[in-house]
Amino acid sequence: MLLQQIKSRNPSSDSAGPHLVRFTNCRLLRKNTLERADLWFNTDWGRIIAEPLGFYSRKSPQVKVIDLNNSIVSPGWIDCQLNGAFGLNFSEVAQDMTDYTKRLGEVNHRLLQTGVTSYLPTITSQKPAVYKTVLPLHKPQGVLRLAELGAESLGAHCEGPFLNTLKNGAHNVDVLIEAQSFTDIEACYGKENLVFDRRNRAAAIKMITAAPELGQMTSLIPELASQKIVFSIGHTDASYEQAATAIRHGASMVTHLFNAMRPLHHRNLGVLGVLGHGHDSAQPFFGVVADGIHVHPATVNLVFKANMQRMILVTDGMHLLGSPDGIYQWMNGGSLSTIKKLGYRLTLEGSDTIAGNCVTLLESVNNLIKWSGASIPTVLSTVTAAPAYMLGLRGVKGTLDIGADADFLILSETETTEGGAIVIDEVWKFGKRMYQNSQSSNQHIYISN
Repeated sequence: MLLQQIKSRNPSSDSAGPHLVRFTNCRLLRKNTLERADLWFNTDWGRIIAEPLGFYSRKSPQVKVIDLNNSIVSPGWIDCQLNGAFGLNFSEVAQDMTDYTKRLGEVNHRLLQTGVTSYLPTITSQKPAVYKTVLPLHKPQGVLRLAELGAESLGAHCEGPFLNTLKNGAHNVDVLIEAQSFTDIEACYGKENLVFDRRNRAAAIKMITAAPELGQMTSLIPELASQKIVFSIGHTDASYEQAATAIRHGASMVTHLFNAMRPLHHRNLGVLGVLGHGHDSAQPFFGVVADGIHVHPATVNLVFKANMQRMILVTDGMHLLGSPDGIYQWMNGGSLSTIKKLGYRLTLEGSDTIAGNCVTLLESVNNLIKWSGASIPTVLSTVTAAPAYMLGLRGVKGTLDIGADADFLILSETETTEGGAIVIDEVWKFGKRMYQNSQSSNQHIYISN
């Protein structure tokens, strides 16, 4: 029933016709460069393939050829921190969870229009009952290989509740706790959501943001890593030494760098000091919110230039994405809070406390292009190759290599009053075209052999 509803909203879906497709006259994003080459993929398998020989030759009627008119082909984009969108707060339990599931399907479809083909639905600090209710709905769904489901969950990101009350940000301090044993983590999230599922190639939880200095959390990182769950340092008052110890125990990510952590001081580095570790294997990836609010544009540019390979753009987007400016109620850890929305900016009413934002990943990418002056391929690595590497999905996501999932964005370049930018013309998921920008001026030609 759900698939029928989704298909009815996607009349542009290319689910019929030849099973092999060749993109031609295009520039492929590969290894931080734009390579002029053709791209082949199989729509049944939903994967990129090598150019076939013999029967499936370039002139075979079984092949659909699409002239992309010099467009850029990017791997699908990955957002590792998305709290909700288009009216749905992933952390809010509905009276009717059937309605939650329906709205989640709608969100997944609309996310494609922003360039997001895969993401980590982020559940903020909550009471255990909330995690145990919503986490099963956010299990990895890629094993189904159904383009009609829209943007794909790679597993949930639990941002809390094992956070430092001194750096809680907008999180409700009343639900923040410490873990003295792995049993405490299981009691919070549900044991079943922490176990690696071989069929889905992941646990329901893919990433946990926590403060490593609290309780026995640092000593518990290896057990999380054994289930292929990423430990990300965040909402923390950790010293450099404490953060470095967490890295040695297996932490591999830092959540929204600069926000909700000690500021950098030349004699008291805090978490930011671990970005300077001497060799790549010891350097964590780090998320940056490029909305111009969470972090000053010059600071974003500074850390990008310092370590382009490890920087990951995240939105930290909230359910108010797509809503008009105004005052909104927000269920925050079981308590009712009020958020003020003004453009991208979301703050707890009556304070300057940032409560996520309403920026899209496309807007974030264009901001980084503008602020850094870096090439488009270099910037796009922050939403493709870098997050895929961090999540252990190299060769599957974030790449146009043979065997990878056929998740693509077809992009064109444009000029604005503030410089160059990119526009999304089409979005393909598992080899099927799921979104076409009706406003795009770049026409793609479908060639019949």
